[in-house]
Amino acid sequence: MSILYDEGQQAIATESRRVLDARMDKGRLLALLEQQGQHDAPFWETAVEQGWTALAIPEEYGGLGLGLTELGLVAQACGAATSGAPFLTGGYGLAQALAQGSDAALAGKWLPGLANGDVTGCVAFAEGTAALPPVPSVTFADGKLTGAKVAVAGGLKADLGLVWASSAGEPALVLVELSGAARAAVASYDNTRLYADLSFDGAPATLIALGDAARALALDVLARMAVVTAHEQVGGAEALLYIARDYAVTRKAFGQLIGAFQSIKHRIAEMYGLVEVARANCIHAAAQEGSDGFLLAAADARISATEAYDTDARDCMQIHGGIGVTWELGLHLHMRRARSLAVEQGNLLFWEDLLVKQLTGDKA
Repeated sequence: MSILYDEGQQAIATESRRVLDARMDKGRLLALLEQQGQHDAPFWETAVEQGWTALAIPEEYGGLGLGLTELGLVAQACGAATSGAPFLTGGYGLAQALAQGSDAALAGKWLPGLANGDVTGCVAFAEGTAALPPVPSVTFADGKLTGAKVAVAGGLKADLGLVWASSAGEPALVLVELSGAARAAVASYDNTRLYADLSFDGAPATLIALGDAARALALDVLARMAVVTAHEQVGGAEALLYIARDYAVTRKAFGQLIGAFQSIKHRIAEMYGLVEVARANCIHAAAQEGSDGFLLAAADARISATEAYDTDARDCMQIHGGIGVTWELGLHLHMRRARSLAVEQGNLLFWEDLLVKQLTGDKA
């Protein structure tokens, strides 16, 4: 696949940005930061209306049959707008597990709902600091799930959960309807992510994959979600770059524009460099979808995008000085989102370790 966007992909990028620019409201997003258990319903309605939920789902299940590149472009626009709902990424990961699994009936049951937005999904893999623990504490036996997953993004409102568990000593990927789970909201830095502790006490669940097949599928799902998140981080970092640039060419200090000062010039140049490196890695990772080099490319994209968003959030705020931390300006929408996304689907240590393993040929 080409790493250049074709006309259709460029149209998706342009239209998604246009729609979100018209419909997102900073005041609404600021209010959501202080409300536990709520997400940005108008954004999610827009995502469903625009067909973004169906982008990467196969056509035979009611999707549009497109790929990671197209979904990534939408995620990039969502990142720029600091969209307040986590379901695009979680739903995509769950849909990929169903589509790649061996149970066609299960896929036929749930994928149409995920495509049309009637069903929302989340992915619960991590335990403690491990993004994909070798021996999960959650257990699956006799069609039932027992144990707990903490701080699951989207877990407070999602209908379905894709859970990393163990079954008779082997790793397992299972699908569970979250109506059968106990949920406790987690007060967080970014409440729109709907983090929740999920507790399973014999909740009915369905096996998707077991053993080595489960681990391979879980790692692929995690990498795919990480590439979507990396695009979202690039969108946020790029938005901050433009905000910093626009402020630097209008704000004066000591009788001249602050953009004339070398320290500001250099900082904005560094922000630009980080964004472009991360963007290139995201394009490459999406283009590698399904190939042998996908895990390596996904780790690359995730690491560079996390660095870009974190750094640009900090530097944009510093360029603004005292006004940068005010509630009205809203830069902390990006600061909070940058910190939240940095730890979803595994932190930097996880992806750096995976990168090294891919480079050295150690697949363990």
